[in-house]
Amino acid sequence: MGVFVVNIPGQLGMEKPQNQAGYTPIMLATLAAVETQEDMSIVEELFRKGDVNAKAIQAGQTALMLAVSHGRMDMVKVLLALGSKVNIQDDEGSTALMCASEHGHADIVKLLLAQPCCDATLSDNDDSTALSIALEAGHKDIAMLLYARVNYAKGQPMVRLTQIHSSV
Repeated sequence: MGVFVVNIPGQLGMEKPQNQAGYTPIMLATLAAVETQEDMSIVEELFRKGDVNAKAIQAGQTALMLAVSHGRMDMVKVLLALGSKVNIQDDEGSTALMCASEHGHADIVKLLLAQPCCDATLSDNDDSTALSIALEAGHKDIAMLLYARVNYAKGQPMVRLTQIHSSV
């Protein structure tokens, strides 16, 4: 992992340091190559000292959304363990679950759905849900997971799974 210098919130009088694109050191760290346990320990310490739920200025994305979009399962696990909120919506109304559904990250979708507070029924500014996004992107496996979750949450029997499977 390359060495990078960051201002940790509260250390130098800056509550939420962000670069010109509006990303915090925590957000950028989710994209770092972590090759050793020591590298991960440094990233975890950064996450602990900052706000893992801070939103970027330009689009309102969180560190969790960035990690999810880039398929960074290791970072997603750490962020969730340190209190990242899965239902935060960016400026377009997207959630981390929607990002994972769009990018085809089935394992991350499963991990997010395993969080008790994950709401698979949220919709974005275009009234799209994680399920409709997965279907539009052609990710049938993810669509099936989401369909099962939404219907289980509603207490409905899952008899229509074959209908969605054949329509995809």
